[in-house]
Amino acid sequence: MRKLLGLVFVLVLLAAGWFLWALLVPVTPPAQTFVMLRPGYSTRRIAAELKSAGVIRSQRAFIFWHYLHHRRSLKAGEYLFEKPASVRDIHRRLARSEVYFHTVVVPEGYTIFDIARAIEAAGLGSADDFVSVAESDTVLISDLAPDATSLEGYLFPETYEFTRMMSMQDMAAAMVKQFRQVARQIGLIPSNGTDSLSSTEAQPVSPDNNIPQTVIMASIVEKETAVPDERPLVASVYYNRLAKRIALDADPSIIYAELLAGSYQGALHHQDMRFNSRYNTYRFAGLPPGPIANPGKSALEAAMHPAQTDYLYFVADAAGRHRFARTMEEHNRNVAAYRKAMRGQ
Repeated sequence: MRKLLGLVFVLVLLAAGWFLWALLVPVTPPAQTFVMLRPGYSTRRIAAELKSAGVIRSQRAFIFWHYLHHRRSLKAGEYLFEKPASVRDIHRRLARSEVYFHTVVVPEGYTIFDIARAIEAAGLGSADDFVSVAESDTVLISDLAPDATSLEGYLFPETYEFTRMMSMQDMAAAMVKQFRQVARQIGLIPSNGTDSLSSTEAQPVSPDNNIPQTVIMASIVEKETAVPDERPLVASVYYNRLAKRIALDADPSIIYAELLAGSYQGALHHQDMRFNSRYNTYRFAGLPPGPIANPGKSALEAAMHPAQTDYLYFVADAAGRHRFARTMEEHNRNVAAYRKAMRGQ
């Protein structure tokens, strides 16, 4: 009897030792190891995924430890394992939902196509899928731009942290939400806690109180110059041309028209000026039917508060800035100076 009890005691000690070893001794994962734990996974499935990835030593130890802490639910998501960790450490991370975030940088002036490529490069899904959402999920901005045919212009440039558990709709909604926050800050949309434009006490502070037109103008300004203090001047040129019913002649609008048609070759040529699209501001007077990019705060403010000038033209000065002109003669001299400077480089 004593021998049997002794054997049982030894077995218990061995089992306890094994459990403590499996529980407490860290495991070093192979390089950077990503594990996707999807909603609905059972504890056994989670343990199996972790074991298969080489993150834990024992499924049984993980499951047993979870049952001892059954009040702590394990959160779905993508997890990155790159440092030695014990079962306790990993269980704690899953309970705290320390999921991995993918960084997506959206610079000012990115189009929906640029953003889609950035999302795909971050490993968050297909660029085509994002474009499809951006071109269809316009309900996100229906109160701001009822006639919008895409989310172009309303996906605010920012650095975002997304998870692979988020859908393309979630990502687009986060960008639109950021647009709304900034637009409220600068007075483009109401700041009274609602986006409704029905209240005359909270109309947006923008030319003609028209949000879509302001965003369209801001997108053109954004694509024309990267110099913040020039943006109000560029905006003034285009507003002056609109007032005089002169075609805007904005090169970026042709590029966008060809992007929509899938025909842009990376450079503009003289024949492109005749491209048949409402977005071609050489061929069709007035603003294009929608934004041609996603403007940042500075461009939005410039479109809201353009400089008061009588400029009608501008051209690059070969130094990263622009020269502005009131007359065609003055503009032609600026163009000649630009070409001479380019030849001398």
